[in-house]
Amino acid sequence: MRTLESIIKQGDCLEVLQKYPDNYFDLIITSPPYADCRAKLYGGTSPDDYVEWFLPRAEQFFRVLKPAGTFVLNIKEKVVKGERHTYVIELIIELRRQGWLWTEEFIWHKKNCHPGKWPNRFRDAWERCLQFNKTRKFKMYQDAVMVPMGDWAKTRLKKLGENDVIRFNSQVGSGFGKNIANWVGRDKAYPSNVLHLATETGNRNHGATFPHDLPEWFIKLFTKEDDWILDPFVGCGTVCEVAQNLGRNSVGIDILQEYVDLARDKVNEKEMLLCEAIAPYGKNNKKRNNRLHRT
Repeated sequence: MRTLESIIKQGDCLEVLQKYPDNYFDLIITSPPYADCRAKLYGGTSPDDYVEWFLPRAEQFFRVLKPAGTFVLNIKEKVVKGERHTYVIELIIELRRQGWLWTEEFIWHKKNCHPGKWPNRFRDAWERCLQFNKTRKFKMYQDAVMVPMGDWAKTRLKKLGENDVIRFNSQVGSGFGKNIANWVGRDKAYPSNVLHLATETGNRNHGATFPHDLPEWFIKLFTKEDDWILDPFVGCGTVCEVAQNLGRNSVGIDILQEYVDLARDKVNEKEMLLCEAIAPYGKNNKKRNNRLHRT
């Protein structure tokens, strides 16, 4: 038997995390309130003050994250007086000064972004997912997020030419090369850093759209079963819900009691699981099978 925990706490993560020891979490993944957004719910922080507001909290994130852990920040600049504000760029720079390594930037492409028309811009169809680490050697399980090769492989690999069975160097002299033969017999490939995900969500009582597939992808990429995950701005609990369904422990924090209540409704605070008894998590299996026992 093993215990799986999903802990939802009410309060400001700046204060709540001070009660946690150093190097505790394997992954921090969150979508904080954006500058001036949802002001009626969270009070709102102006773009000019956003970095100053975020940095003390990021200092706690740095302390409680394990050396081989990862911090994923879903965020997007807002438009102020006709131009994009620079608070996200400024935040990246200040986080690096704080000691974080800006390891990667993933793009969440919203396949069904909200329709609309503006005189000087098009629809917002993407958001940043910034990856930060404490060290250059961090846990990453790339095989867990491999994707199908696609139909192109069936025709392209059916008949190989002379240049396909050797490392064929680029004709433009770039130094890059390819060996198409290496793809024969493979049915999966590693994904890119662009995630094509729709914005469908069951979070009808929360102002932020955060699809289950987004945290699921990063949780699979950066953690294993029984690892600990933190969402310091948990909202209605999507990250903790997905973490529990994937067999990970989690802590979610939110300053609003109404969202804490919503998040607690989505998870079981403590479950006792039989070893090897978790059914795979997917679109057709949102809950565990009957071999799971909760306390």
